Amino acid sequence: MPMRRWSRRGRQAAAWAAIGSMLAMPIGTSANRMQTPAAKPAAGAPAAPADGEWPRRYVGSDQSVVIVYEPQVVDWPQQKLLTLYTAMSYTAPGADKPLLGTIKAEADTRVSLEQRLVDFSSFRILESNFPQSTKEQAGAAVAALKANMPLGERVIALDRVLEYVNTSSINPRNAAGIKADPPTIFYSAAPAVMVNLDGDPIWSPIQNNELRFAVNTNWDLFEYPPSKTLYLRNDKQWLQAPSIKGPWTIARTLPDSFGRLPADENWKDVREAIPARGTSAIPKVFVSTTPAELILVKGMPQYQAVPGTKLLWLRNTDADVFRLGANGPVYYLVAGRWFSSPGFDGPWTFATTMLPDDFRRIPLEHERSRVLASVPGTPQAAEAVLLAEIPQTARVSRKEVQAPDVSYQGTPQFTPVSATTVSRAVNTDKDVIRVGDRYYLCYQGVWFVANAAEGPWQVTGSIPSEIYQIPISDPLNHVTYVTVESQDDEWVEYAAAAGYLGVMTAWGCAVWGTGWYYPPYVGYGGFYPAYFPRFPTYGYGSWYNPWTGSFGRAATAYGPYGGAGIGARYNARTGTYSRGAVAYGPAGARGVAGAYNPRTGAYGATRQGASVYGSWGATGVRRGDEWAATARATSNRTGATTRVTRTDEGGVVTRRGANGGVVASSGEGVFAGRDGNVYRKQGDSWQKYDNGSWNSMDRSAVGTSGGRDRVQDGSLSRPDSATVGQLNSDFNARRDGGQRARDASTFGGGGGGSRAGSFRPSGGGGFRGGGGRRR
Repeated sequence: MPMRRWSRRGRQAAAWAAIGSMLAMPIGTSANRMQTPAAKPAAGAPAAPADGEWPRRYVGSDQSVVIVYEPQVVDWPQQKLLTLYTAMSYTAPGADKPLLGTIKAEADTRVSLEQRLVDFSSFRILESNFPQSTKEQAGAAVAALKANMPLGERVIALDRVLEYVNTSSINPRNAAGIKADPPTIFYSAAPAVMVNLDGDPIWSPIQNNELRFAVNTNWDLFEYPPSKTLYLRNDKQWLQAPSIKGPWTIARTLPDSFGRLPADENWKDVREAIPARGTSAIPKVFVSTTPAELILVKGMPQYQAVPGTKLLWLRNTDADVFRLGANGPVYYLVAGRWFSSPGFDGPWTFATTMLPDDFRRIPLEHERSRVLASVPGTPQAAEAVLLAEIPQTARVSRKEVQAPDVSYQGTPQFTPVSATTVSRAVNTDKDVIRVGDRYYLCYQGVWFVANAAEGPWQVTGSIPSEIYQIPISDPLNHVTYVTVESQDDEWVEYAAAAGYLGVMTAWGCAVWGTGWYYPPYVGYGGFYPAYFPRFPTYGYGSWYNPWTGSFGRAATAYGPYGGAGIGARYNARTGTYSRGAVAYGPAGARGVAGAYNPRTGAYGATRQGASVYGSWGATGVRRGDEWAATARATSNRTGATTRVTRTDEGGVVTRRGANGGVVASSGEGVFAGRDGNVYRKQGDSWQKYDNGSWNSMDRSAVGTSGGRDRVQDGSLSRPDSATVGQLNSDFNARRDGGQRARDASTFGGGGGGSRAGSFRPSGGGGFRGGGGRRR
């Protein structure tokens, strides 16, 4: 059952809507503070984890001291309620020795995918254990924890939490009807470019000029009618051909009409490439009028064995290509889907559900281990699904938020949506739906309603259930991923699941796009043709970025303006075209290394791919992850070293931060046992804190006296295999989660390049996928 069709109660139970209603800003914060950017690491220094460092030391107004060690996650069902253990120490005012104990707590969580943080500020202590302390002393320790740990620091890196998650318990809910028909796949071992057109060329005139340009491609493609010659700009180079099918040759001169292009931003890149620069290097030009992909290899294929498997990796290409043995089938991953073929010439068939087992054995350290997220049944695939099911949320003011301009090419035209009682507008670039005599607009994750197709529009929290029946075969299916979480007279809270941005769940994996081809609207009647394209699945070289939980876009050879078929947009209200700007959104950003998001007009060059609500700004829209900006900035500030203090609490070294807080940096080995005791890791053995000292639990150091096991230092302790097993599991999760958090800070922001190709770019620690933990 597609998750957006569930009842409200069902949606609340579903993982994709599991993040609770966004709370008001924490006390002591402000809207301005929420915009504080996180501190950047010094040049050459390793990036700090999103949550700073653990453990943390806080000094109360009464001079009591609390040290909180990194939480150990027990459970995080539906990514909503976090159950955790943590070790802590409490030194009462004037006391010589600290009390060490454990806390078990549960917390309602909020998640910032962009900042990769989990907020647990709303926590409840379920149990507290402080051996050898009085009830009053234990109560004082708990009270000090609650009072002295700032709300802004009650966060933990998402990557730390994910290391504890048992991915085997994740049950992906595949969206119904997603397609996997292979696109046209081109192959070249020589320099090449791929020109993707959304159907046959749609030629538009240019004011006071003989030239015409193709509006339905992201390339600068022109026609010069007097000679019926086509011209294609490839960076500073120009190619020419007698028809769209070629052959393409170097254009050493251009018609004088190019020098008369309008002097506006639309033609800036074109004018900078004039005059034509002659060159002998001619790339191969692939032209397709249907969605297509390109495997571009730098020279002859260079295969490298994948350790522990029979797979070979094609290393001299940016595409994700593997081969099973020297003469076996070729496997190509794009848009989250695997396709296979006997060779690069095809024919290509869908292969995700029939991958050889060796794909599951690709080492995490491999340069392209990112493909594991697209191998059904792997922990990495389960985690990718988990991330895709966490929605972005925002509270929207009914009074302050204004709808965008909605213009039509002529009179509004609506067409019925199959299998529903609703209809959608076809001659506008906005998502407008008619239900009965009412009209609904979904724009950048916010719903509006009007009594007429042209408006006026108002923010609404009442969405007809019929809208959520729009099938995946319809281009407006993506709006069914935007739901109303809560509302009152002043505010509406919305949740936009990743499906709204183009990331869907299918075959147990996160995939890019629905796989359906949605024909564009093309209308004539004015000087310019009206062209309203729909978002394609292919034509981007889309690949999964494990450090953002989203998909990136290949830039090489795919065109200068963001991806297939979205290089130009027509504004029916002004009658002009916007070129080289990826329309749909208000800003028309021009990035190069991320997956384009048609619902926001933004690129996925940073973090989560594109922020649904970030483009609204602060006026009237309070993003559900705004707390994360403050939390991250706070965590970075506490990491500033100004003074070093040594204590006797497990060999902890603390660094005093700029805001008065202190980060304890070498108490990583202190853990909370499920039995209420505090333990620490010393080399390969564990020690238990008992009666003010650490006692060994290593059987190799045990002698026999009087029929009892006795530790050589004279203290008694019987190791518990279950406790030791749990401690080892938590130790591994903490170690690997910390490495993942540091890697995410280092590699997560770029959105592209080979650095984002591996789940373990650091070469140590890193991603284990959660499910391998033994409890």
